[in-house]
Amino acid sequence: MNFLSAVFTRALSSRNYRIYFAGQLISLAGTWMQQIAMIWLAWRLSNSAAVLGLVGFASQIPILLLGPFAGVVTDRFDRQRILMATQFAAMLQAVALTVLTWLGQVSPTWLIGLALLLGTINALDLPARQAFSAQLVDKREDLPNAIALNSLLMNSARFVGPALAGFAVATIGEVWCFAINAASYLAVLLALAAIRVAPHRPNPAPALQAFREGIAYVLGHPEIRPRLMTVAAVSFLVTPYAVMMPLFASEIYGSDSRAYGLLIGSAGAGALFAGLYLASRQGTERLPRRVADAVLVAAVALTLFSLNSLLALGFAIVMVLGFAVIAFIAGSNTLVQMQVDDAYRGRVMAIFSMAFLGIAPLGSFAVGNLAHWVGVQPVLFVCGLATLVVGVVGRRRLARIAA
Repeated sequence: MNFLSAVFTRALSSRNYRIYFAGQLISLAGTWMQQIAMIWLAWRLSNSAAVLGLVGFASQIPILLLGPFAGVVTDRFDRQRILMATQFAAMLQAVALTVLTWLGQVSPTWLIGLALLLGTINALDLPARQAFSAQLVDKREDLPNAIALNSLLMNSARFVGPALAGFAVATIGEVWCFAINAASYLAVLLALAAIRVAPHRPNPAPALQAFREGIAYVLGHPEIRPRLMTVAAVSFLVTPYAVMMPLFASEIYGSDSRAYGLLIGSAGAGALFAGLYLASRQGTERLPRRVADAVLVAAVALTLFSLNSLLALGFAIVMVLGFAVIAFIAGSNTLVQMQVDDAYRGRVMAIFSMAFLGIAPLGSFAVGNLAHWVGVQPVLFVCGLATLVVGVVGRRRLARIAA
């Protein structure tokens, strides 16, 4: 089996997954364009690292606060209908952002509020999306490939969207990025309407009991619990670098939104390669070691990025950083999804979303405020060293399991 066949033929042989993949392919580029334009607009309006941190915080803190309850909803109700509702709500949020920017009424406060709204929508959308993916493949052995293709799809958009957004912001303004994203949600809604899956059998337990059962399941699982703890640590320490990218582009590298878009696009290119690598794998036997290695690579890359002041070298470093982060996160996602019992999938994936995206705003908030007082480079340097400690501890634990 050649490389492209190994990547694309397994999960895409399922009709429902093909439809889902096509709809997401159109929408995710718009999502990344909006995210990049929104962060750049916040920087342009405020020129404040603290505001950047607040936008990142507001967009993801609902995932931390609402995640366990979203997981209960995901296991109790039809996931396809949940996704149609969340995608429609996200489209309305993008329309509101477009209109406010077009009318010249947008402000840092509005951006923080709309980021909070989108984060609330995503708190329910993310676990439903993760759990629904398992229903879209005809054969369970294709699930790792489907998870890797989801990552590949997201990071393909992450590669294209920021670069387009950087040039669009510089030439025609942020409002068009927001408008394109609003229109792109139509593709997702049409795709979801065309999917035909067996009805989801809901968890009959009362909501509070289901919530407690989900937490107990994660805490009692010997593999899932430590894996989620490592995901949370990497999310807190490493992912805030992306929120600080406008500051690097303008203050450290002395450039503009084009450089910002290309920096994020470089990270997206690295993430794209990570998705291709994971999607081409035939099994998961060696994946735990590769995931542990990725933490160490991310630590070294973040440390080097914090010390670097050359734009050209910055592109290369963030490409490696993007590869390592996605290799770790998507690899961890695959391992968790293969280990979780189907009855708990929605709740466990909600907690995974909390560990990855919910913890990230705490890191963004902390890094943004510390950077405001002592500078972004010293703060990220310390984060890099702390990540190195996390990686070393993780490798020692893996070695004990192997022994």
